[in-house]
Amino acid sequence: MKYVEVVANSGVSSTVSAIAEKFEAQDFRLGAVAKDGTQPMRLVVNDDALQGVLDALQNLLSTSTDTRVLVLPVEVSLPKPKGAEEQKKKDSATASREALYESVEKGARLDVNYLVLVMLSTIVAAIGIIENDIAVVIGAMVIAPLLAPNLALSLGTALGDTHLLRKATWTLLAGILLTLGLSVVIGALWPSPITSDALLSRTRVGVESVALALASGAAAVLSLTTGLSSVLVGVMVAVALLPPAAAFGLMLGQARFGLAIGAGLLLLVNIVCVNLAGNLVFFVKKVRPRTWLEKQKAKRAMLVWITGWLVMLIILVLIIYTRRWLAR
Repeated sequence: MKYVEVVANSGVSSTVSAIAEKFEAQDFRLGAVAKDGTQPMRLVVNDDALQGVLDALQNLLSTSTDTRVLVLPVEVSLPKPKGAEEQKKKDSATASREALYESVEKGARLDVNYLVLVMLSTIVAAIGIIENDIAVVIGAMVIAPLLAPNLALSLGTALGDTHLLRKATWTLLAGILLTLGLSVVIGALWPSPITSDALLSRTRVGVESVALALASGAAAVLSLTTGLSSVLVGVMVAVALLPPAAAFGLMLGQARFGLAIGAGLLLLVNIVCVNLAGNLVFFVKKVRPRTWLEKQKAKRAMLVWITGWLVMLIILVLIIYTRRWLAR
């Protein structure tokens, strides 16, 4: 449930009241009209109706420069409205488009904190892989900030937002390249060949790798859209990206190119699958822009990206099976 307060010219109060009635707001109140003619209007709406209410309000108030719309979460509402238990059981925890964008955009920024966390997680992951210490590798995945840029890439596609797409692409690319570069240096400086099971397992790729990455991407977007904790899902995404990237760099640093190719293929498959699953979930959840024209552009962009990811995945799977066939 959300508390929505609109401060606008009192002349639109009847229209805002109609919006509240259309979307079955739990409560609608009008405040006193101020000297400048503005009036606060307060709505309490269910989570599943929030996006419709915000879109309607933006369409109504888009030409006005002195309006403000505030959205706050409602922790407790007494007495409980009718049907509260049934409403709680529904999939109504879907976050609004604006809340999704704000959350994802912050995490997709390429700044010093992001780069430092990537460096630290790479060092920890590389040492854990070399020493075959799974607990250390898991610790690295906890601090790896690779979830947000992948989510931003999928959300930018769903909204047709080229600015967010570019930002997410550069942030993700910078994180992967930094991981690879640092791992190459560690691999080159390591005094002995690295033969741990943790490393070798990241140089083999198969159908199970595709399934894991698809599940990680889908879970990541579901956690975002339903408002659930993304900590564990972030670890899942890091499982798909950080260890293969570190293994790829370590093998390149040791000039063991056969194993490096396997790790590189695993990394590419995981990146493609995470983003493909994310795009599909946003499509199914009907996360769209507000206006008709933006929706049409976003729909075309979504179809192009999903098709591109699918084609890339098919090519990678064919390469994997070709390598297996040649290795017999």
